[in-house]
Amino acid sequence: MPRFAANLSLMYTEHPFLDRFAAASADGFEAVEYLFPYAYEAAELRRRLDDNGLRQVLFNAPPGDWDAGERGTAALPGRERETRTGIDRALEYAAELGCERVHVMAGLAAPEATDAERARYRDTYRENLAHAAGRAAAAGVDVLIEPINTRDMPGYFLNRQADAHALVREVGAARLKVQLDLYHCQIVEGDLTATLRRDLPTGRVGHLQIAGVPDRHEPDAGELNIRHLFDVVDALGFDGWIGCEYVPRAGTSEGLGWLTDYRGEPA
Repeated sequence: MPRFAANLSLMYTEHPFLDRFAAASADGFEAVEYLFPYAYEAAELRRRLDDNGLRQVLFNAPPGDWDAGERGTAALPGRERETRTGIDRALEYAAELGCERVHVMAGLAAPEATDAERARYRDTYRENLAHAAGRAAAAGVDVLIEPINTRDMPGYFLNRQADAHALVREVGAARLKVQLDLYHCQIVEGDLTATLRRDLPTGRVGHLQIAGVPDRHEPDAGELNIRHLFDVVDALGFDGWIGCEYVPRAGTSEGLGWLTDYRGEPA
């Protein structure tokens, strides 16, 4: 059966961040993910994990100036030193937290970028990913890249699954993998069952995420048949985690009926 991780950046926001670990554990989650750990000491986050019997399964490398609207730097020419310093910082946190996956965000391309300029973005991205994967391999950590839809994140450089898998193949590093968010994939491409059946057996998918489409609420709210999708994931033998990266419509705990139903637990 698929294993689910609570995303503490979007879920349990009715609690202060450090209290979300206990809330997720109380609801039966065994693992957590979130966007960024860097506002907190790694030792404090480790204590919250240990106190609540949780595993850290994913977080993002530093994204540049998030508050100013930046969404990663790995594909941005001229930002190589910052990107690589950020990878090292992320790996320090990963070591303390026992986390085996770090998502490296590409960044936003200029809307007026020419084909030649987009080719330079891609070259920069590929080179930074090769560097990151090499550094991460020594630490036993996977580097992940995620196609993100341009409705939620206009201008994001990586949008399609085929492009992500092409980059992973070109770099050729065992520790570089794709983060397949079914929410983003449905908005951009659809055909989720075929995508899962095509890509999971390759071994290049290191993490899954889920949310309802189109409004990014609970995954059973909207157009996805999540029970079918989970059954497909299960049948394919995926042994990673599914991150619950959605915005609850009301209280987080009150909206977990989809998970209780899937697990066959009493209400």
